Amino acid sequence: MPPSLLPARATAHANIALAKYWGKSDIARNLPAVPSISLTLEELVTETEVCFEPRRKHDQLLLDGRRATAVETRRAAKLLDRVRAAAGIEHRATVTSTNHFPTAAGLASSASGFAALAAAATCATGRELDLTRLSALARRSSASAARSVFGGFVELPAGAPGEHGLAARPIAPPGHWDLRLVLAITAAGPKSVGSTEAMERSRTTSPFYDAWVASAPRWCDAVKRAIHDRDLELLGTAMEQSTLSFHCCAITSQPSTLYWSPATIAALQTVTDLRASGVPVWSTMDAGPHVKALCEAVDAPRVGNALKQTPGVLRVLFTTPGSGIEVSS
Repeated sequence: MPPSLLPARATAHANIALAKYWGKSDIARNLPAVPSISLTLEELVTETEVCFEPRRKHDQLLLDGRRATAVETRRAAKLLDRVRAAAGIEHRATVTSTNHFPTAAGLASSASGFAALAAAATCATGRELDLTRLSALARRSSASAARSVFGGFVELPAGAPGEHGLAARPIAPPGHWDLRLVLAITAAGPKSVGSTEAMERSRTTSPFYDAWVASAPRWCDAVKRAIHDRDLELLGTAMEQSTLSFHCCAITSQPSTLYWSPATIAALQTVTDLRASGVPVWSTMDAGPHVKALCEAVDAPRVGNALKQTPGVLRVLFTTPGSGIEVSS
């Protein structure tokens, strides 16, 4: 094996959008129709190793200890093809990736997974990592993966149709604000409808999709301002509006995409009741059934205990602002 083609490992963390991304302006280039802002989470980790092998005839992906499906492998191979083209090589790769949290369940495993894959594959070709280019590379496979390249609070602008190099950018480091995101896990296993399919349903059939695209930048601006000022009430209010609005688009699509379960609704009500009792906490969700509660560190134990006692909640995870991509060879 040429010395420039050595196994490389990358660690990336999932992120949860505070101002949501939902819908694409350019499907072929995977460009988001609206801007988004996220928080990278230290406890949600993906570890990926890539090795390009001269004698291998096909890419092989091992995901969470099993051989990946053909669909999963093809999606990873598209990213690997871009890395191979940039490096001027044709070798196929063996990829071993492990998510240390539920996969494809609405906890942003694709974000950390493709960020880690982009970094490990690039490093395995012997090329230096430019984080902006790496973010743009990851974004081609998963828009939210562009944000997982960076730690802390991260912004991904909307993309203009035909754009190539759209990348995320950090707006505040992990230590900027000692927040907690308390995750209420409300179901086991993968979600029933993938995000890409659900976004297209929303774009093509929801009567509220255009209103969502028009309103999302305003909530994104409010979230960004709240992060700068450390204003939790402004952040939480805008975050909840963003969350409920994109779920409105999903629910009103044809066929409807309803990620919520009875436990989801119960957890949302728990957060609302806590806030009514004087606890400053707000909820958010991704495209899945789980509820995330955003609060100050001092309030996290009380929020977690309330969610643990909520009917249907299977377990609770406490997460903190996390770091960006890390690579080794």
